[in-house]
Amino acid sequence: MTQIQSRNSMLRRSFKQYGGIFLALVTLCVIFSVANPRFMSVANFTNILQQVAVIAICAFGMTWVILLGEIDLSVGSMIAVAGMVGAQCFAFGMGFVPAVVLTLAAGALMGLFNGALIAKLMLPSFIVTVATMGIYRGMVSLPTNGAPAMILNETWTAIGAGAFLGVPIIIWIVVILFFFNHILLSKTTFGRRAYLIGGNKEAAAYSGIKVDRMKISIFMLSGIMAAISGILLSSRLLSAQTNAGMSYELDAIAAAVLGGTSLAGGVGTMIGTIIGALIIGVMNNGMNMLSVPYFYQLIVKGLVILIAVWLDVRSKRAAS
Repeated sequence: MTQIQSRNSMLRRSFKQYGGIFLALVTLCVIFSVANPRFMSVANFTNILQQVAVIAICAFGMTWVILLGEIDLSVGSMIAVAGMVGAQCFAFGMGFVPAVVLTLAAGALMGLFNGALIAKLMLPSFIVTVATMGIYRGMVSLPTNGAPAMILNETWTAIGAGAFLGVPIIIWIVVILFFFNHILLSKTTFGRRAYLIGGNKEAAAYSGIKVDRMKISIFMLSGIMAAISGILLSSRLLSAQTNAGMSYELDAIAAAVLGGTSLAGGVGTMIGTIIGALIIGVMNNGMNMLSVPYFYQLIVKGLVILIAVWLDVRSKRAAS
């Protein structure tokens, strides 16, 4: 009986935590299905999941950063840099594995640079990542003078186009990274420390947590997630584009905040983030199918972020 009561209590908590955003996701699907019957086709749903993959993985890293009460606006530029690093590796005759290793290392280094400036020089993350967003975006154009770089490696391109057991490889990667980040956040000391720092940095420092080291580690993790997103995006495009990942930082922030991650820090889950990413993906796909102009799409996504932030602030005030 106790186990049943505990299970029921867990279900109630989960419904209270995720019921609202899940209902929003279902509502959007219904609206777009009515507006365009092709929306709920298997082909389009698979396409949505593949489009969501890049946003979701980037949002996993963003969730870690926001949990600290920080922000990273450079992830979109990191995505572009990662794709270009991979393309240049192949241009120099490297194989698939060295290209992936160097691409992930580039993501980690960019995250390390962000984290070191924020933690060691105590600069605001907003200012630092606005600056590095421009720096990294400029770096993308250096090897090719702004021209796209074709990627002809079959293994790399198979990531975006191939399938395993009938499911696109890109979806398998999202599932694996979701469980990795979810377990790391909810089941390990590293995750508990991230929550503590986001909740109260001073208390975390007094308890013996090396706050600066954690900040740097988490910005590096965000950089690695952005680099993986860059690999997936360039594999789908078959090239490294200098404008790749443009405005993806907004999608990543929106996915995390819609999923319940508090911009004040200390609150958030990967489950909420993946649902938030699905909402963003459904919105993008649905508006594209309805031929909504891009500038209107930006307005809608901006309003969605404002509403999510307003709900977060309102819930914080109610709790206090």
